[in-house]
Amino acid sequence: MILQAKKLVKEYKRRNEIFKAVNNVNLSVYRGDFIGIIGRSGSGKSTFFHLLTGLCKPSHGEILIDHKNITSMSEDQLSVLRNEKIGYITQGQNLLSNFTIIDNLCMPYYLSDKNEDVYDRALSLLKKVGLEGMENEYPSSLSGGELRRVSIIRALINDPDIIIADEPTSNLDLENSHIVMKLLKSISEENKAVLISTHDLEFLDYTNKTYCMEKGVLKEK
Repeated sequence: MILQAKKLVKEYKRRNEIFKAVNNVNLSVYRGDFIGIIGRSGSGKSTFFHLLTGLCKPSHGEILIDHKNITSMSEDQLSVLRNEKIGYITQGQNLLSNFTIIDNLCMPYYLSDKNEDVYDRALSLLKKVGLEGMENEYPSSLSGGELRRVSIIRALINDPDIIIADEPTSNLDLENSHIVMKLLKSISEENKAVLISTHDLEFLDYTNKTYCMEKGVLKEK
């Protein structure tokens, strides 16, 4: 088991009342899993992913990555863990406008203190998502859909063991959505774990496990 959520709860206070964005969630994730989570906007999916990546602390419960409890880690320890173990694809794009596409892609790798040459890996990933020859362009010259694909492969550049993708096909047309889903599927087949949230039910055909989140409660379908 590479990732586990145990009795996970995230509470917020709204108008002097306790609101549970994530409510007693349990989830076990193994290498090779490709898990799809569906649910309406506001159902708790993004909050759940923030918890799994250590970007926010749970009110109760534990999150284990490689059997290590990340809820007790310091911010520095979490930062190292995310850079080494987790590829997080957010709904927005977080590229630096003053850097070329290839520099944006390689930067996380350089920050990880790994010694391997990442340039060829970046070019290979660009080719896989239909952006071959775009490596020396700047973000301002790319369309929204192209920027989305660059943001996705930026999360994959460190070859992480766990990929967590929040609506990875948003802002993509159908053809490029399938390209991205096939890429994520191939990564799960490399003995890695992939979790996605999606509103597009047809893309659940790529997954091997499906869950539904409603009012913070996660149930297997």
